[in-house]
Amino acid sequence: MKKYLLIGIGTIGLIYSCATNPMTGKKELNFVSNSELFPSSFQQYGTFLKENKVITGTADAKRVELVGSKIRAAAEKYAIYLGQPQYLNGYQWEYKLVDSKEVNAWCMPGGKIVVYSGILPITKDEAGLATVLGHEVSHALANHGAQRMSASQIEQLGAVGVAVATGGQSAEKQQMWQQYYGIGSQLGVMLPFSRSHESEADKIGLTLMTIAGYNPEDAILFWQRMASQSGGQSQPEFMSTHPSDATRMANLKALIPQAREIAAKVNAIK
Repeated sequence: MKKYLLIGIGTIGLIYSCATNPMTGKKELNFVSNSELFPSSFQQYGTFLKENKVITGTADAKRVELVGSKIRAAAEKYAIYLGQPQYLNGYQWEYKLVDSKEVNAWCMPGGKIVVYSGILPITKDEAGLATVLGHEVSHALANHGAQRMSASQIEQLGAVGVAVATGGQSAEKQQMWQQYYGIGSQLGVMLPFSRSHESEADKIGLTLMTIAGYNPEDAILFWQRMASQSGGQSQPEFMSTHPSDATRMANLKALIPQAREIAAKVNAIK
């Protein structure tokens, strides 16, 4: 019976057999082109801004725009360093501060960024904000949104595969194998996939903020403040979409020398 579970999960293995992303250097699954994804992203961003209170003209709003522009410039420099000057074609960068108590920020495909005012007490300064914006921009640069969409499609196909493979069994057994497949695909594939995206965004984001002139060690200070804000309450890492606080900070600490080395090379390009 185990083979039925493997049929579905094996299908998701295609995730690791597609084109190489220049920002991560890894194989990625991506069925969605930027020409398809960006217009939808821009439209959704515009709708979001109309439905929420955008803060303008304040010192905080200006800081978001300033740090955002520095991260954008760092991303453009990094793309040139990687030999991919055309990689950011089609991006329409925009940075908005939105009035919300939510401790969050995000970047949609194509460079559309929102920072919620609720995260500012934790970012505290430009370096903390650069940590957040570098991380969120990196999700877009690494095509994580498109990859999640593609992975979801593959997961659905896997469920169909399980249904076909168990079609001759009783309804109870078919339901059982679908449940096994759902749990196995989530814990064994989709959640690790999501955590890998977070780690990739941490790595690229650390590099971007360093290229932009910020001290990468401040990234660790920001995540320490985030960990304190959560009160230490979190799911076990294997059940979460994000790495644990301890894993994240240990990884960032190990990446600091590399981020500084790359930033020095990038900023040496005339």
